[in-house]
Amino acid sequence: MTTLAGIILIGGFALLMLLRVPVSFAMLLATLASALVMDTNLSVMIRQMMDGANNFSLLSIPFFIVMGEFMGAGGISEKIVGLANLVVGRFRGGLAYVNVLDSMFFGGISGSAVADVSSLGSMVIPMMKKQGYDEDFAVGLTVTTACQGVLIPLSHNMVIYALAAGGVSIGTLFIAGLLPGILLGCGMLVMCLLMSRRYNFPKGVGVPRGARLKVLLDGILPMMTLVIIMVGTGAGVFTATESSAIACVYTMLLSIVVFRTVKITDIPGIIRNSLKTLAIVMTLLATAKAFAYMMTELRIPAAISAALLSITDNRYILLLIINALLLVLGCFMDMAPLITIMTPILLPVVTPLGVDPVHFGVVMIFNLAVGLCTPPVGSALFVGCAIGKTPIERTAKNMMPLYLVMIAVLLLVTYVPDTALLLPRMMMGYGA
Repeated sequence: MTTLAGIILIGGFALLMLLRVPVSFAMLLATLASALVMDTNLSVMIRQMMDGANNFSLLSIPFFIVMGEFMGAGGISEKIVGLANLVVGRFRGGLAYVNVLDSMFFGGISGSAVADVSSLGSMVIPMMKKQGYDEDFAVGLTVTTACQGVLIPLSHNMVIYALAAGGVSIGTLFIAGLLPGILLGCGMLVMCLLMSRRYNFPKGVGVPRGARLKVLLDGILPMMTLVIIMVGTGAGVFTATESSAIACVYTMLLSIVVFRTVKITDIPGIIRNSLKTLAIVMTLLATAKAFAYMMTELRIPAAISAALLSITDNRYILLLIINALLLVLGCFMDMAPLITIMTPILLPVVTPLGVDPVHFGVVMIFNLAVGLCTPPVGSALFVGCAIGKTPIERTAKNMMPLYLVMIAVLLLVTYVPDTALLLPRMMMGYGA
């Protein structure tokens, strides 16, 4: 009976995904079918779904979502692009550098790769195409650099991992993701430098001297959101949840009072869009919680752990296998449900081998971020191709150099734990 239920749970979920059933409904239907076979009380499954969505730490997610909506509606992305252009726009291949740098800046505010592609891509991709850049390169660079948004705080995916892992500080995860996100950006800058020399990218246009101060001030004000989070959380002034609320209020004041790009009449529309996104996220978390509970009841995590350890107990080889597994899964599933499902399976495998839970969380989120820009389910890739009007198959093929940069930095973060743990140790005394 247990074997049959396990086949129904995993096989049914895979089949429904192949039939393009939305991931939330695929998990829910597979879980219900498996529970009926096991004669599990359905009230238990309902309770699991409620527990998946009813957690105080999840309160930070709606604040992050509302903040991102205000950023988009308030034209904050234009300020970020202007700041990045001020810093690197005048060099050869300047717009490519701007693309990387503005994603680093904006990702640290929005915490969402898709929001990054939507807001910045709609400006930078047409600009790059107009200056003569290859359209696939423009889209691919925008999509891959947007993955910094799930690493550099604020990232609601880190909140999800912390809850799935249990006992992991959200604030520590925020700090831990900063340096890997910067390393990814630096890797992309180096790739742009090499490609600009080989393909003779056009030289950028710098900001006129008289406009530099205004561009600098307009760009720094949104960046203060990241400073508030990093300093406040790192110094223990407020929790991650409190920091999300403060950052949200700060962003509202910027958009409504300082820049005056959002009117009071725009707020209902912003809240409506935020609720739509929040409903998707919370539904995913609720169904993923029930799915993970059913897997635990069927002892599937224990079987996977035993299978992995039967291959090797070498930490480095095991991390390589886990990275490969997550890269494949990330091609077919969204990040939030994968974090909820795979964390309880994989974390108990690696922690006895000396892998720090915070470090592993950064590796997992970085890994699954690659899935956001790989077909067939990569949401950031879909949005980027829609904006750039390029075919997904061709764009993904021409993105191979950028994928290689992401994999190289991922391996660096995987095998050099200090890339994730150095800042938490310095700022928060983590592990001392």
